[in-house]
Amino acid sequence: MLAGYSIELLWHPSLSSGHARRFDHVVDRILAGEQALDILCVEGSIVTAPRGTGLYDPWRGRGKMDLVRDLAERAGVVVAMGTCAAFGGVHAAPPNPSDCIGLQFDHAQPGGLFAPEWRSRGGLPVVNVAGCPAHPHAMTQTLAALVGDLPIELDGLNRPASHFSTVVHQGCTRNEYHEYDIEESQPGGKACLFFNLGCQGPMTQAVCNSDLWNGVSSKTRAGVPCFGCTSPTFPRDGDLFRTEKVGEVPIRLPLGVERPRYMAYKNLARAAAPQRVRDKEMKP
Repeated sequence: MLAGYSIELLWHPSLSSGHARRFDHVVDRILAGEQALDILCVEGSIVTAPRGTGLYDPWRGRGKMDLVRDLAERAGVVVAMGTCAAFGGVHAAPPNPSDCIGLQFDHAQPGGLFAPEWRSRGGLPVVNVAGCPAHPHAMTQTLAALVGDLPIELDGLNRPASHFSTVVHQGCTRNEYHEYDIEESQPGGKACLFFNLGCQGPMTQAVCNSDLWNGVSSKTRAGVPCFGCTSPTFPRDGDLFRTEKVGEVPIRLPLGVERPRYMAYKNLARAAAPQRVRDKEMKP
């Protein structure tokens, strides 16, 4: 399939055949200028410990962070595949013993392995295809656009806007329950998971409910709260299955919502809920 699009996969740890030494050979050829590197995809956070050497994650006696730097300077475009490579992700969660960072972000702060102003040979910053894991279509469609030399609009976190401009809440089958403040206290039910179970869908930009996984489902459709895995602050420091509140109102509100209006609206919404919603009779 790749050959049909004139794509040569130089190396992938799962898809490439041959001995692992082939990777070393490919790297040597790229660094020597004998092999072109159009797109460099990096998965996983960048280990910088101990003391900025990266030697907790070595390759040929030096930190892999140095290898990533060298390859990035020769790549036409650099793509961070997943939240760990983009922002640090799971490995950068407190207490972060390996001093992990992202390629061009440290959580939500610009500047990871590369400075905020860094650009590849193609003139782009690191393209962050966030997610844990990244959505298959976000990965393949971004790569297809890059291979086809099509323009890619990036958001403020250098994510492709085509896949990160809507929230997971959009398309969620629990939206009506959310509007009427009909909530679940245990995973697996039909009602809203936002108010008690820590669902981050109203604050998380991703296509999980508008472009279903495998064309079939998503976390919230399966009764599991969204954990906000495309966000630079993922994973949040705390209980993933609990909503932090002030009184009855969540501390974190849906994007763009003002707290006073939200509180007034929600106080009226539950009282106005139709009986079928109260009884959770809607089909998911």
